[in-house]
Order: sequence, then structure tokens, then C-alpha cells
Amino acid sequence: QVQLVESGGGLVQTGGSLRLCCEASGLTFSNYTMGWFRQAPGKGRDVVAITLWNGVNTYLADSVKGRFTISRDNAKNAMYLQMDSLNPEDTAVYYCAARKIGLVSTSPVLWDYWGQGTQVTVSS
Repeated sequence: QVQLVESGGGLVQTGGSLRLCCEASGLTFSNYTMGWFRQAPGKGRDVVAITLWNGVNTYLADSVKGRFTISRDNAKNAMYLQMDSLNPEDTAVYYCAARKIGLVSTSPVLWDYWGQGTQVTVSS
């Protein structure tokens, strides 16, 4: 079965950095668009970043542009999110998601597989 496993979350001070990793198994990784979403307490799940199968075409939410970078390594079945200049508003559970290649969507309901999430907490 498909498994997505996130790692790299933790507690960091404002202005700090973290690098999240998502390792995938049970699917042909290069056939999937991959994305990062986040959910803060009491809020909905929002898209953070998306990378198409080739890792060249990417999307970043306006709130993270210039601070976050998404990348993938198809040979390792892995996706990454480099997060710099973190601030308390970035505090959330971060989820890795996979969507079969097709129309790209920022709506979480249209994604096929999800990881269990990793907590990112930014202290002020």
C-alpha cells in the first residue's frame, strides 16, 4: 500500500530554519505530483507548496514565497521542504500529499494520499 512518511519537524525560534522530508513507498513516485500542506490549530488544511513530477515546475503559496523551497528526488522517492526565516504564523502540522499526474489542484480534497503529518512549532 502507499505510504508517505514525513520527518524533520520540531521546535525552532523565529528566524530559524527547518527541512522537512517526505519519503514515499508503494507508488511509482515519478507518476505523482507531490505537495506540502499545513494545518494550524482550529484552521483548515492549506496548500504550502507543490512540485510536479519533474521537480522543475513548482508552486508556492504567497505566504511562503521567498522563504520556503520545495524539491524532490525521484531516484530516492523523496520530497523536501526547506523552510527559512520561519515565524510563529508558520506553526502547524505539515502534511505530505500525493496526487496522480493530471490537473494540479490546491484543494486538499482532490489529493489521493496523505502522510501522518509532522509538527512544526515556531516560538517568538
